[in-house]
Parts: sequence; C-alpha cells; structure tokens
Amino acid sequence: MKACAYTDLETVEILELPQPERADDEVLIKVSRAGICGTDLHIFMGHMDQRVTKPIVMGHEMCGEIVDAPDGADFGVGDRVVVEPTVFCGRCAACQRGNAHICQNLNFLGIDSPGAFQAYWNVPLDRLHRIPPELNDDAAAMIEPLAVAVHDVRRAQVELGDQAVVIGGGPIGLLVAHAARLDGAEVVISEVNPFRLNVAESCGFKTVDPTRDDLVGYVDDWTNGAGCDLVFEVSGSAPGAKVMTELLRVRGKIALVGVHASPPEVDLHRFFWRELELIGCRVYESVDFERAIRIAAAGEIDLEALISKVVPYEEAYWGFEQMRDGGDIVKVLIDCQS
Repeated sequence: MKACAYTDLETVEILELPQPERADDEVLIKVSRAGICGTDLHIFMGHMDQRVTKPIVMGHEMCGEIVDAPDGADFGVGDRVVVEPTVFCGRCAACQRGNAHICQNLNFLGIDSPGAFQAYWNVPLDRLHRIPPELNDDAAAMIEPLAVAVHDVRRAQVELGDQAVVIGGGPIGLLVAHAARLDGAEVVISEVNPFRLNVAESCGFKTVDPTRDDLVGYVDDWTNGAGCDLVFEVSGSAPGAKVMTELLRVRGKIALVGVHASPPEVDLHRFFWRELELIGCRVYESVDFERAIRIAAAGEIDLEALISKVVPYEEAYWGFEQMRDGGDIVKVLIDCQS
C-alpha cells in the first residue's frame, strides 16, 4: 500500500508499505481522506525532530471505513469512523486526575506512532467515533480540527454577547471563530494572508489585516475603549503573542491555541495591570469530538468551504509547500486511496 512519510527536513516521500495486521484491540481502517494540519507542518519543518522517529507516517485528521474488526466489538466492518488520535497510559498523574487527553506519556497517533497518511491504518477500538450518514468523506475529515476548536471555545468559557478576537485565520482559527460564534460571541479575525481574509469574510466574519491596519485601534473602537472579552491566539507567531495582551478588557481571557516554536515575547505587566487570564488549550477530549460531530451533521458550519484542494499522495509535498509559504489555501486533504 502507499503511504506518505516525513523522512528528512522539509522532505516527504511516498513509500510502499505492507498492509498492516491489526492487534486484538484494534480495527483496520481503509483511510479515505486525511488533512494536512499545522502540527504536520511543524514536523515537516523539523521543529519536532526531537520527538518523532524518522521516517514517520504523519496525519491524524481523517475519516475512513473499518474493513476488519474483532468479533463482538462495538465497531464493525463497514462502519465509517473518525479517530481521536490520543492514546493515553492511564497511569500518570494527568490521567489519574481525569486529564487523559494530555497524558504525560501520550502516544499521539501520527507523531509518536504511525498516522493516517496511508491507505490502511490500525487504530485502537477506544479511539473511534462514528460518522453520521449526513457527512461525506471531505466534511468528515474536518471533524478532528473542529474538535480542537470546540475544545478551545469550551476552555475559554465563551458566553453570549462576548466580543472575541481570533489571531490567525488558518483552518483552526476559522473553526475557532465558527465555534465561538455558535456559542454567542461576536468575532473578529486578525489575519495577514489575503486569501484567508477573503475566506473569513465569505464566512461572515469581520476581519483586520494587522500589517495594514491598527488592530489595537480597531478593537478599541469596536469595544468603546473597554477592550475585548476574549483573545484566541491561534497564529503561533511572535507578533500575535505580543499584541494579544493589548486587546483585552480588565479581567479578559487569552486562550493560547497556536504552537510557538520558540518562546515569544509576552507583556506580563499587562497581565498584572488588568488581571488577565491565560488558558492553555491542547488537543481535545471525547466530549469535544462528539459535539463536533453533532455540529457538522446539523450543518451548522460549512466545513467543505474551508477545503481548498483534495490531492493524491504525489501532490502532498505541494500541500506542505503551500502551507509553509502562505499560499492561497486553507485546508488540503490527501486522497489516501489515490
């Protein structure tokens, strides 16, 4: 079977691998679609070489169909599923306190062990969620990033009437904006890429390009000088981290979503002066997956509007290249049966 693997700095290769055989507690999934995400880009850029073992088959945003399963299992052959790719130990302090999604010995599928960029994939039974028939494969492959957004908004405790700024209008930023709006917030997206600004505006969001306009001044006018209630820092950029504290009202909250490859400059005096809160947001829990599936099945978010292109394995490098260089894309999916 074909697979797409990270083999060296900014290098992905198409490999021919034997079809895997499942363990007793696993199902074998025929992978239909898999999305290239920001974490995959970090791997591609070499930012996670201390963690991954090369070559590594990346990918964790996916959907597929079970083709082999244990007898009597809750999931069977023919079930369409998405995977919650967090395999936890159940023994560490985080797991014992009920935070298994950020297990201290976490095996994140597609990073710490082989992921979804392959035609067939073995996955533990307890990591599966069924896809309702209302969702086609393209939309279903967006469930995992939507679960990230649902988790971020839940962690931030968004309330009806909140004014929120999302810094970064990539796939996760756009989905965070959608999820926050569903929970009653008014949302502004700050983004520098013109293509993504257009996509955000087509989704009905107010936007600001901070390289052309004064973001702090815009928020000040928008909130009548008070500052916004929430900032979601999704860009993972130094400018995003620097400006996030300047946007908030007294006792406003920052949800830190983006992955910063190096420690950014942050105005701690502003935290003290306005009694701000900083909330870390990492991955998701099963409840977030289930809500993401309900939102998608109900058509509350047009997930397919965020998909720029579906490519065969041979064009996977193009997808990484576009993400790295800020191309005219939001989300690229790989057709894993190509």
